[in-house]
Amino acid sequence: MSGPLLSICVPVYNEQENLPLLHEAVCRVLDAHGIDAEIIFADDGSRDDSWRVICELARRDPRVRGLKFRKNCGETAASDAAMRAARGRYVMTMDADLQNDPADIPRFLDMLRTSGADCVCGTRVESRSHGDNFIRVASSRIANWVRNRLSQENISDAGCTYRAFRRECLEKLKLYRGLHRFIPTLLKMEGFTVVEMPVANNPRLHGQSKYGVWNRLFRSFHDLLAIRWMKKRMLGYEIEAQTPPAADSAPSGAAATAPASSQESTSHRSDE
Repeated sequence: MSGPLLSICVPVYNEQENLPLLHEAVCRVLDAHGIDAEIIFADDGSRDDSWRVICELARRDPRVRGLKFRKNCGETAASDAAMRAARGRYVMTMDADLQNDPADIPRFLDMLRTSGADCVCGTRVESRSHGDNFIRVASSRIANWVRNRLSQENISDAGCTYRAFRRECLEKLKLYRGLHRFIPTLLKMEGFTVVEMPVANNPRLHGQSKYGVWNRLFRSFHDLLAIRWMKKRMLGYEIEAQTPPAADSAPSGAAATAPASSQESTSHRSDE
């Protein structure tokens, strides 16, 4: 059975008040643009009633699917579980706190179709007038600069998890704890193309952010070192030629003919 056009993957942790609002906002956009989609909520061991809300949304709306972790495992794990369950031709990740504007969903799809890129990353338009205090904005920008510096990347907003990509990317995407922030870099390492697109950044209406200054500036430092190590240790070689395959069978006393030597080129980054 063929899947929907789009799978929207939402990691959830203690977002009971935001979930109904997010569902309503997303469905309003999907219905207005005629987008065939599924919404996958992955509950990362929430301590509030998030799972009850997800079950109620799934009961009322067949587009909603829910996954529940036995215990809190982190945003990377929740994102990965939702993406692995996705059935859509395109896969999108977005936050549950409504800071990612659902109105941008059609723009992501249009960008994927028209740009030819494999992944479209959102770049948040930060504004203190939208509830972003100076410390939060400053720490986010510093963290982004450090990420790009150490990972040798040029992503304008590496901390934005509002992204969309072709499902083929999932086949080669390997995530480890904390690396959801670096999905664009990991995809580029596998040879996929990545482009950026400005997106709105709305204020959080309910609950508290799960990321403080410590998380933005320091906690991801070890993850950065891991990414840097992975990029430097990638195998790098180029096959210039290879022998033709052996003939399956040849008549006795007859010379077996073989095609000319084939060539293929495989290139990877190598610093060895």
